[in-house]
Amino acid sequence: MKNLFIIFFSGLIVYSSFEDEIMKTDFNNLNQISGEELLNKSISYHDPNNSWNNFNGVMNITMTRPDKSQRNSEVEIDILRSFFRSKVIQDENTIEQIVENDLCKITLNGKSTFSEDEIKKHRLTCDFALKMRNYYTYLYGLPMKLKDPGTIINPTVTTKNFKGKEYLVLTVDYEEPVGKDRWYFYFNPKSYALEVYQFFHEESENDGEYILLSEEKEISGIKMPKIRSWFYNEKDKFLGTDTLN
Repeated sequence: MKNLFIIFFSGLIVYSSFEDEIMKTDFNNLNQISGEELLNKSISYHDPNNSWNNFNGVMNITMTRPDKSQRNSEVEIDILRSFFRSKVIQDENTIEQIVENDLCKITLNGKSTFSEDEIKKHRLTCDFALKMRNYYTYLYGLPMKLKDPGTIINPTVTTKNFKGKEYLVLTVDYEEPVGKDRWYFYFNPKSYALEVYQFFHEESENDGEYILLSEEKEISGIKMPKIRSWFYNEKDKFLGTDTLN
């Protein structure tokens, strides 16, 4: 009986080692796909019906930050109309921004004329409204937005262990004037789900941020991350979370 147990236990060790080697080989094989192939696989996961170019949906987002009050936002995006609307409630204020093409309308607590102090404090400008439109469209449109003109996809896919998990990593740069930052997108090697992204203004200085994505919520046929947790690259300082309700 003792010899049988030894043989059985040894067999488990051999099988486990063999299984680990297979997984390692499969992971290495995945690393041979090109950047465009990896991006296409991830888009097929997040947007299986090619819905993004016709996206028309509303997102309710709760934002929490250390030492700041909670912010609740209702964000509407209609790609075909080039329409964006956000309604932000924080403290005792309600700010609504509407952008359609390049025209915008802004209200603060229902009024459309503001003092200089209000403009400065709440950033009540069309330039800021356009930035918010681009911000929400970009982040909630990933990874599909990586197909946009001006995006430079590195053809080489790398592997990286990030926060204890192995990922396939896509490196992305942008043509000017689209952007100057370098981005890294981390994909689950089995499902190709986008689970982390990270950007640097100047990588040698370890500036910029990384964002951990967890859970999912389907909106208008697209699988979006439900929770985004933001950190500075330097010292892993926590910045806050955005949660889709």
